Parts: sequence; structure tokens; C-alpha cells
Amino acid sequence: MTNSLGLYIHIPFCEKKCNYCDFYSAFYNKDTLSVYLTALKGEIKKWGGKLDRPIDTVYIGGGTPSLLGEEIIPLLDCVKTNFTVLDKAEITVEANPSSSDDFLEFAKCAGVNRLSIGVQSGCDDTLKTLGRTHTSRDAAITVQKARELGFDNISLDLMIALPDSNLQTLKNDIDFILSLNPEHISSYILKIEQNTAFFKKQDALNLPDDDDSAEQYLYMCDAFEKNGYNHYEISNFSRENKESRHNIKYWLGEDYLGLGPAAHSCLDGKRFYYPRDLMGFIKNPQTVYDGEAGGKQEALMLGLRLSRGVDLSKIYGEIPEMIRKKINLLENAGYIKANLPHISLTNSGMLISNSIITELLGDYL
Repeated sequence: MTNSLGLYIHIPFCEKKCNYCDFYSAFYNKDTLSVYLTALKGEIKKWGGKLDRPIDTVYIGGGTPSLLGEEIIPLLDCVKTNFTVLDKAEITVEANPSSSDDFLEFAKCAGVNRLSIGVQSGCDDTLKTLGRTHTSRDAAITVQKARELGFDNISLDLMIALPDSNLQTLKNDIDFILSLNPEHISSYILKIEQNTAFFKKQDALNLPDDDDSAEQYLYMCDAFEKNGYNHYEISNFSRENKESRHNIKYWLGEDYLGLGPAAHSCLDGKRFYYPRDLMGFIKNPQTVYDGEAGGKQEALMLGLRLSRGVDLSKIYGEIPEMIRKKINLLENAGYIKANLPHISLTNSGMLISNSIITELLGDYL
């Protein structure tokens, strides 16, 4: 582990809540955004004074960070004033596809060098079902504009196992994503969360069953791998050396600081978070202790998300015979690749990772 730190900044504003989204957000208001940024910069200054550690990744997520407009410039200036941001730091911002705003230009001026664009689908009807406000054309125009501005590290989001989906609709979406030639792809199976519009009407949604969802996931993995993307994490694919350096910190159990309502942190062996309360953050930002970080269970749970897998000798020491037997069964079933003490999940294993982790934890950790 190095002394460097990842910094996450939450922008909790949306013009419209997507039908599937359970992330913390509030409806956009220009005046509220202004006072929020004042509070946020106060926290940046406070933590910059507390921590004498360089920043090597910055991730601005949401919500809808592109609603920042030109305010992204003074926001990142504040980060650079109060922290030592390394010259080769990865600086990511999430952006909604749009053919009309100037946010990408402001982001480039601010020093952003990586974009995460929420495409989700290449089908306009599907985008409407999801509650997205953009079209496939908007997505293509946004990527093209980003290229023209000089962005050479672009990640696109794709959702699979959507309402009314099948392998053909998935193929169409994959072809659309590949046509935009991103350096990185994040692809997620739709999960119906409580407190979402989809949850309230899920009985009316024509969702694929578990077997069909699994088939879509494996098809998607194969398609991206055949097109030169490394499947380096359960939901993430990248060209060579284009993995999300910030997100890898989470999976390796490295330190990061999260600022904003609902943002979580892991620092010096402790986890804490800001409550999901926008006005509380604006008036008096306070963090809540969330337990000790690290430990063998966490190392196994997070490490197996990565295709590189884990070294079980660092978790168990001497691997218990019962765990060896379970590994042998899982390997024979095609869920694990094992070269003990090292193991990793296959694509099929990634589909049932929670069950596998539960089996390997057993009564031993």
C-alpha cells in the first residue's frame, strides 16, 4: 500500500430521477447547488488540512455531475489548492449524454482526464423505459465531442437484463457501445431496488428470469473479451492499462476519502460516511463511524471481485482441508480457477460470487 489517497466527491443533484436508480440524489436547483458547493469546498479545505497525503485519483460522481457546468473548474481548483494532486493523477467525472451543453469543455479546462458516460442502452425505446433523458444519438454526439476535445480515456455504462430484453436486443446494445470505441466499459445487471419507480411497478415489467439474465451476462462477457477488453472486475472491462484506478482502490482495500451526503470513506483502518441528508451536509457536515476496515473476510469478498483473484495463504495461512475440498468442487463445476494458494472466479463464478464467497468464508473467518 502506498501513502497516496483516492478522493471521491458526490454531486447529489438530478434533473430527473431514473426509474431504476437508488443512489442518493436531490432535484437540481441552481441556488441549492451553489450553497452545497460552498459547504463541499469547506469540507475539502478541512480534510486537506487534516491529511498530509497526496491524491492520485479523483472521482466526481452523482447524481449528475455534469449539472456543475463551469463550476467544475473552481471545484477542482479547490481540491488542488488543499491537497497535493499528483501530476499523473486519474481525474474522472461522470457525465450524462447530451448534445447541447458545454460541460465537457469546462471539464477539460478543469483538468479532468477521464470521463464516465452513462449510455446504458443504444435503443431509444429502452432509454425511455429506464427514464433516461438522452437518446442514442445524444450519446454518440457526446463521445464524438469528447474525442474532439482530446479525451482519450472514456468509460461507457451499459445495463443488461432490462425489461423486454433478450440476446438480440443485448447484441444491438453491445454493437452500439463497441461502435463508440470506449477505453473502458462498466456493465451491470439491472437490479430492482426499493424506493425506485421500477420497484413500485415491477410486476408489470417484462424482466428476464435468472437463467436468461445469466445467459445475457455470459454473452456480454464473451463479446467484450473477443473485442479486446480485459474483464478485470465482475462488472468492468478495459483496454490495456485503462482500468479504473480509482475503483480498484475499493476492491484492493486501499484508502479513499468520500465527501458529500451518502459518500463513504476508508481511512487508516476505519470506515465512515456522511448521512444521506443534503441539507444536513450544507448546514453542519458530520461523519458517522461505520466500523473497522480490512480483515480477512473483507479481503476475500473484495478481492474475488477482481479477475486477478486472491492469494488464500494471505487470508487463511494454511488453507483448511474443508476449504480445499470446496475449492475442488467449485473448480470442477467451472466456477473457479485454482492454482493454490491462488484462486479466481470464472465468468460463470462471477455470476454467483456471493454464494461462492459465503461457501469459502464458512466457519473459518
